Amino acid sequence: MTDPPCQWQVLVVKVPAAPSRHRVAVWRELRRIGALSLGQGTWAVPDVTAFAAGVRRVVELAERGEGEVVVLDAAGRSERDGTRLEQLFTAEREDEWREFLADCGKFDAEIDKEIRVGKFTMAELEEEEQSLERLRRWYRDLKVRDVFGAPSAAPAELRLKHCADRLAEYTELVFQALHQM
Repeated sequence: MTDPPCQWQVLVVKVPAAPSRHRVAVWRELRRIGALSLGQGTWAVPDVTAFAAGVRRVVELAERGEGEVVVLDAAGRSERDGTRLEQLFTAEREDEWREFLADCGKFDAEIDKEIRVGKFTMAELEEEEQSLERLRRWYRDLKVRDVFGAPSAAPAELRLKHCADRLAEYTELVFQALHQM
């Protein structure tokens, strides 16, 4: 028995061109929630709870800019259509996971650099803690909108754990350096 096809919400967005800040705010919110662009002013998100607040926010932002959003319930006409939407949506999540993994690599390289140059200060430790917290927030956000399970999600979880382990290692070095005085 196969899973029933995913239901989608299609958002048809119309916001006046001026002032542009309203269009930009709507666009940014659509991107933030992970909406899939289907074409000029038309977006889709899976019809799951994780997207409900974001869709409401898009509607509010559009209305604030004297625009409107028509939200339609939809499903592909055929299994192929539904599968294609899932593939497009998952491909965007995969791109986001790859970017996340690249930033984890940057975090790792930064820890390596600080250890190599012996920069064991509280200020640097706090900066690295903030960087890890940013990665954790990003991971949580991606995990919520990755409803179909992009391939890089599992490696991203492992990489985030690795980053936390690296920070723990660096924290211990900072502690040792500061308590030698």
